[in-house]
Amino acid sequence: MLLPHSRVLGANDDIRVAVVGFNGRGMGHIAEVLAAPGARLVALCDLDPAVLARGVKAAEQGGAKVQTYTDVRKLLESKEIDAITTATPNHWHSLIGIWACQAGKDAYVEKPISHNLWEGRQLVKASRKYNRVVAGGTQSRSNPKLHQAVAWVRGGNLGKIKTVYGFCYKARPSIGKVGKGEIPTGLDYDMWIGPAEMKPLTRKNLHYDWHWVYNTGNGDMGNQGIHQMDIARWFLGVNELSPRVMSVGGRLGYDDDGETPNTQVVYHDYAAAPLIFETRGLPRGKEFQDPKVWSANMDSPDGFGGKGGIGVTVECEGGKVCNVGDSVTAYDTQGKVIRTFEGEGARPTHMANFINAVRERKPESLAAEVLETHLSSGLCHTGLISHKLGKKQSNEEIRERIHANHLASERFAAMQEHLERNGVSLASDRATLGPWLTFDPKRERFEDHREANALLTRSYRAPYTVPERV
Repeated sequence: MLLPHSRVLGANDDIRVAVVGFNGRGMGHIAEVLAAPGARLVALCDLDPAVLARGVKAAEQGGAKVQTYTDVRKLLESKEIDAITTATPNHWHSLIGIWACQAGKDAYVEKPISHNLWEGRQLVKASRKYNRVVAGGTQSRSNPKLHQAVAWVRGGNLGKIKTVYGFCYKARPSIGKVGKGEIPTGLDYDMWIGPAEMKPLTRKNLHYDWHWVYNTGNGDMGNQGIHQMDIARWFLGVNELSPRVMSVGGRLGYDDDGETPNTQVVYHDYAAAPLIFETRGLPRGKEFQDPKVWSANMDSPDGFGGKGGIGVTVECEGGKVCNVGDSVTAYDTQGKVIRTFEGEGARPTHMANFINAVRERKPESLAAEVLETHLSSGLCHTGLISHKLGKKQSNEEIRERIHANHLASERFAAMQEHLERNGVSLASDRATLGPWLTFDPKRERFEDHREANALLTRSYRAPYTVPERV
């Protein structure tokens, strides 16, 4: 285990930050650390030499001189680093966060903060045991408009919440079916696989497309959709996972090297109100299945005014609130705008909030403390578990199985209509209906379902093992 060490911060000391993993979202981390008051970027770590070089260039352009690493364990041994941020692939998130806590570092861990539910809870435990400030990358928690809207809805201004919908209608063309790919020059593939199962690269691109393979990713619900899942749970005001969950969907409309659903409805059966989450990766019609126009022709949910397909709708007795992009708007039952939320006062950026919490040693001041992001990540994990345990069934069989739940039936019918516009017939390309799974939120275990509980964790590869006892 790495030995913890830390320094006593003076009032004017910069927080010395390292960024780990930045082929995608992590480049944003570099820019955000450079911009955050009181932060100083001092180190970068990435396994891909080409990516590392791009990160160094961005740091230098921002005026930072950095130490470079390819092994995060060596980085964490440095006494010249106070905190890390990490945006590696999902299967590394929790372990890097735990190692950081054990090394006496504070950590900003991108969403989802885990690849599975158990390891996310282990990261929460590590943050408590080592008294570390650990933030999750659910950046909407720093949006002042959403803070205002959540308080307004939970204050009863539209009556009781009836249903909360999260939408991830995001363009996801096929990643191709080539069955193999090339490892980038100089990259240590064994370390890149890390805690996951060692498998050959069976897709064209190592980077980014790992999202669509279960060994390393969590599909679009755990990629983009985690943000909307988090906002939906925030509106509901529930601070635990749902007691029942069910999924229906599949990877439909193309045959490629991906595994995760591109079309899915997940139903979280909270006592307060259902949370229904939808993923659509296909466009609004087959004629738009061209990568050049795909992203500009996605479905847009009711109330979004055609402004996008990624957001949240909170249906209440007296109307609804829609969050799409940066806008948050309330409507009455007739669809008339009754309020547009502009936020009350400025809030620090998500990264600046993390830096401030590190300086003040106040994890409670985080906009997205690790427990919050753990719970929202967990909703993605349990939804995918229902899908993994499901079976492909005919349209008629699925309708029969869910007909007693009018909301689930309604959203399945909408899914079917969307697929038909894309030339997909559920009569031949069958969707997967997952079982209703009963869950104990206190124990974070499924009730009487051995197969489901087995999927709450994974077998880890030494030496990249998430510890049983942090």
